[in-house]
Amino acid sequence: MVQVGDALPEERLLENAQILFNALADRSRLKILHALSEGQELCVCDVATLLNVKVAAASHHLRKLRDLKILQHRNEGKLAYYSLRDLRTADILGYALKQLAE
Repeated sequence: MVQVGDALPEERLLENAQILFNALADRSRLKILHALSEGQELCVCDVATLLNVKVAAASHHLRKLRDLKILQHRNEGKLAYYSLRDLRTADILGYALKQLAE
């Protein structure tokens, strides 16, 4: 049992994994992450169209993902553009979807 305990990841890593998996636990956020998985960026209005929701709802999801440090953003005039902070997030999502499709 001691060996198992010694093999556990550090608390910081477990906390980061928990944050990521909490973000992935929402279908709308999964769609956003998938749309951003090729490294491109989308504005809030693009995400609202993609999700077929109001801009306020899309903005809420994007803000949540940004607060979790999964997305980064830049402002251009009145528009905010979002992209993945780390493309490994897209790799994790792609792997999960591939495994579930088999």
